Amino acid sequence: MHIVFFGDQHLDSLGGAQVSMRLQREFLERAGHTVTVVAPTMHGPRAAAPTPAYVDLPSMPITLDREYSMSWPGRRTDRFLDRAMTRRPPVDLVHVQADFWGAFIGHRFAQRHGLPVVHTMHNRVDVGIAAVTPLHRPVLAFLNAWRRRALRGIGDAVGGGDGWAFLRGLAAGASAVTAPSTHFARRLERHGVFEPVDVVWNGIDDDLRDATLAAAPAEREPGRPRFVWLGRMSPEKRLLPFLEAFVASGADADLEIIGGGGQRAAAEKIVGGREGVRFSGRLTYAQTLARIAAADALVQTSIGFETQGMTPFEAATLGTPSVICDPDIAAELGGGLWAVPDADVSAHGREQEAQRTAALAETLRRAASDIAAGTAPMPVPEVAEAFRQSSRTAAMIRVYERVLAAR
Repeated sequence: MHIVFFGDQHLDSLGGAQVSMRLQREFLERAGHTVTVVAPTMHGPRAAAPTPAYVDLPSMPITLDREYSMSWPGRRTDRFLDRAMTRRPPVDLVHVQADFWGAFIGHRFAQRHGLPVVHTMHNRVDVGIAAVTPLHRPVLAFLNAWRRRALRGIGDAVGGGDGWAFLRGLAAGASAVTAPSTHFARRLERHGVFEPVDVVWNGIDDDLRDATLAAAPAEREPGRPRFVWLGRMSPEKRLLPFLEAFVASGADADLEIIGGGGQRAAAEKIVGGREGVRFSGRLTYAQTLARIAAADALVQTSIGFETQGMTPFEAATLGTPSVICDPDIAAELGGGLWAVPDADVSAHGREQEAQRTAALAETLRRAASDIAAGTAPMPVPEVAEAFRQSSRTAAMIRVYERVLAAR
């Protein structure tokens, strides 16, 4: 098969969806398929050189660090894309793994060429937008209007102005919809986005996992507990409340923070040079996995935003337990964790956030104590095996084959 991926961001930029798509492409090609990746051209110092498997669309940077960019969905982009695809083999299937402009461009391409679409929903847009702007309702109304304009002839009858209406409009052009977790799939179904939604977890590189485990010590050495937090430093990830909780916990533990973003300065101010806290910045995928394997616990702090939350699954695969704030992610993992109580995503306000922070502080104290005593929980072995990218790619190929057989 020749599958064309569409993303909102270049796969060399930071983000869990980008990591997942890079792995999917690699393992699909190992299985003998051809993958073309269509995404906005990346700008700035980290921009990668063009490669034959990528169609880098004309774009404009949209963040101060020029990490992320946007391509405008319209006739000019359509013409650029169609010209570029004439140099690629005939396409069998479009796989949209985007939520905004990349989704519009992908569905437009499929509609023009009569191709079936598999759409992976990576983003719960209502929670994500509400986390970064108090004007989320007008923003969502604008996105729905933009979606109707960009996707004329696809989901015209889908009305409404909230996040679920937006996702319903995208799914209207799909032959199959997948989600990276059971909890997000069932939520999509309850809100009428699509039914049934196939659950296909994002995975971890089989070879890199095995190499990381081979390089790790057979047993964790006793000493000060070592926590690791990683992700984009933005409000929906809740780094700042986590650091406030870590300081308040008084836990005798080291902490490594991996990643970058706009909240770094505020994060450093909260810990104020505290001994044992280290900001490591952006690391490679291999380096990040090595740090997770070396840690005693990973801390995952977003609530209600993650559609899977890859890092706790990566940690479980590497034998590292997690401190989990999101009850849906805790349930999906099934064990090998410390669950933080009072993490209701529907509760808003300063008082509720203070309760969540206090509960996280107490959980961090308990985790540090358990680690020091040698009684930390062990991840569930079945999760580790099911998270291998080879098994995830096999599951997605079955979805592709079913969609193509139904044509």
